[in-house]
Amino acid sequence: MLSLDLASELSSLGSAPDLLRLLAVPVFGWAAWLDIRTRRVPNQTWLPLLVLGVLTLAWEGWLVYTGSTMTYVNEARFLFRVLFSVGFIVPLAYGFWWLGGFGGADAKGLITLALLFPTYPTYFLPTMAFPQVVPTLGVFSMTVLSNTVVIGIAYPFVLMVRNALGGHVGKAMFVGRPITWDAATEEYGRLLENPDGFTRGGLDLDALRMYLRWRGVTLAEVRENPDHYRDPTTLPEDPNPAGDGSIPVTDGGKSVKEERSTPDADGLAERRDRAVIPEFETADDPWGAEAFLDDIPGTAYGTSAEELRGGLEVLTTEDTVWLTPGVPFLVPMFVGLVVSLVYGDVLYALIGTMGF
Repeated sequence: MLSLDLASELSSLGSAPDLLRLLAVPVFGWAAWLDIRTRRVPNQTWLPLLVLGVLTLAWEGWLVYTGSTMTYVNEARFLFRVLFSVGFIVPLAYGFWWLGGFGGADAKGLITLALLFPTYPTYFLPTMAFPQVVPTLGVFSMTVLSNTVVIGIAYPFVLMVRNALGGHVGKAMFVGRPITWDAATEEYGRLLENPDGFTRGGLDLDALRMYLRWRGVTLAEVRENPDHYRDPTTLPEDPNPAGDGSIPVTDGGKSVKEERSTPDADGLAERRDRAVIPEFETADDPWGAEAFLDDIPGTAYGTSAEELRGGLEVLTTEDTVWLTPGVPFLVPMFVGLVVSLVYGDVLYALIGTMGF
């Protein structure tokens, strides 16, 4: 009897597909937290949600076909919204990823939303229904995307206020924040400086960590003797695996990755003193930047030899550098999802207040 009462109470809150879709909220919250902490989200995060999306979409389609939905929607509207969500949002997410505007996890998160929330869910409380603002288009994934963009736009203004209050005023104050040179290996983002000054194409700090690990040195060691490390003939004969540039998760204050893969001090010193292998011997390759990029698999997040050299020059000469952390896109996406479920389409409401 209790289970039947519970089922009846839940059914009064919303349709079964819409209630199941709420399971995505804590998962997106967890993904957003990972995006802040490590800038990496496991691929396994999205697969259960994609399966849930297929299940709820088929279930909702059956309810529409049989006329059993709690809100009025005909088959044509339902089909249009599904086709729009999958046919527009999915290619858009893939296109932004292909152009480099999205990370892989960002694109997968948006694709998941397109499949999981093609139509507007509806949740009922005794005195009101949610979401409260529903646009005419009625494609919920589009609402989440627009809310994500609106929330993301606020980020530069938050940075500006933070920098202004700290007395850090300059061209980069809208897109970055200052850090000390020794914090560069403990941050995610991209430098906004090269030897010529401000730039939007500075060194990616993931690539910096890959380079330092590849050479088997720390940034402090490089900064202490930059002329030595600028000479490509000092490159190791047998470089370390570069890894992916992530900041290792610590266990008791010591990196688990370092315990497993970093050579001991004697072995590391021995490797640094070896003669460089022939293909790395080039006087036209300061810092061994080209040798590094040629030796590793992949592209070090699109880093060029010039960007790597410029970043190293800045980090070995400046005490404070400007960093753009970028916007961990899954964070505004999670907030946008919550706002969409509770309030609805913010941009649509703003346009409505202006009389359009």
